[in-house]
Amino acid sequence: MDAHLRDLRYFVTVAEELSFTRAAERLFIAQPTLSKQIRQLEELMRVRLFDRDRRTVRLTAPGEALLPAARELLQQWDEAQRAVGDAAAAASSRLTVGMSTSVGRGLLATLRERFAERRPACDLRLRQVNWTDPTAGLAEGEVDVAFVWLPFPGQEDFHVRVVAREPRWVAFRDDHWLASRDEVDFAELLDEKFLALPESAGELRDHWLATDERGGRAPLACTTVSNAEETFAALESGDNVVLLAAGNAEIYRRPGIMAIPVKGLSPTVLAVAWRRGDHRSTIRDLVEAVSSEPRRLPS
Repeated sequence: MDAHLRDLRYFVTVAEELSFTRAAERLFIAQPTLSKQIRQLEELMRVRLFDRDRRTVRLTAPGEALLPAARELLQQWDEAQRAVGDAAAAASSRLTVGMSTSVGRGLLATLRERFAERRPACDLRLRQVNWTDPTAGLAEGEVDVAFVWLPFPGQEDFHVRVVAREPRWVAFRDDHWLASRDEVDFAELLDEKFLALPESAGELRDHWLATDERGGRAPLACTTVSNAEETFAALESGDNVVLLAAGNAEIYRRPGIMAIPVKGLSPTVLAVAWRRGDHRSTIRDLVEAVSSEPRRLPS
């Protein structure tokens, strides 16, 4: 049985970081998953590639021998896929960008301006996709690239480039008890009724409910919403609240709805994603156009 290119990519990343923790973060996969794949690669090749203990990770002699060959194979494969993708795209000059809500932050204007400089003849189209699909159309092939929130189900099957890391805020109706506050600790929100993404959003649903930061307490009476308009309607008609990214606060500010920062929560991460097998240079140019200057809002 031959080694998978994915496993070689994992191996190269661990070799470059000399840390399974940092490599897993860079690959956006769980550390146990990464360790399992490296073990399988070692079993397949019948050698130990890394010496590791609690503090250090070092390449073995077989690992040192494999590293340049693995890098060359991955580079050749990427170049081959890019050439094939460019040939296939030669007859088409259109890219579709998926998103679940308007991404705000001036990102779309920046994307259009910078991408037009690189690809003036390319027709850039936007498509709204409900939150039932956390990949914003990528998984079903509806779009070429998408703005997504991390983490999402099946994330390891896609390339992701982080665009922004931001604090989480909370939105609510203007007669809610939070209306008199400038900010709030998350601990004060544990008994609130939260709006939730559909079950199909998986880890992303848990993220916007801050499930891992509730100390084991389950969210209360969650109403499911599939898009921004349903969210606005649910906020306007009840005593629900919803978490959102700081960069989207202006989008949620409308008559009858307010939003304030939440203290005590980890940041949320906005990224641009594309399929691993898609090496078209137009995709590369689009990703560079939107992510050349990542935005970080103050906490």
